[in-house]
Amino acid sequence: MSLTKTTNIDQITVTENGIVLYREATRVMEDGKELSKTFHRTSLTPGQDLTGQPASVVAICNVAWTPEVVAAYQAQIAAQQGA
Repeated sequence: MSLTKTTNIDQITVTENGIVLYREATRVMEDGKELSKTFHRTSLTPGQDLTGQPASVVAICNVAWTPEVVAAYQAQIAAQQGA
């Protein structure tokens, strides 16, 4: 009997306003058969510090978060806080 536990990012989504959502799936396997699977979801806002984030997520953020996207997101937040 061989038990293994793996964690990988199985989903990355970029929303209209630039928020990056990603999901990590953790699977426990026994002899190639999945015993359990759990998910952990994380969201990152445009311009957020990416220290410690997975490399694949950082790569997506670096493409999605153009200076225009970051500025528009910050303006949206400022408008919501002023309302």
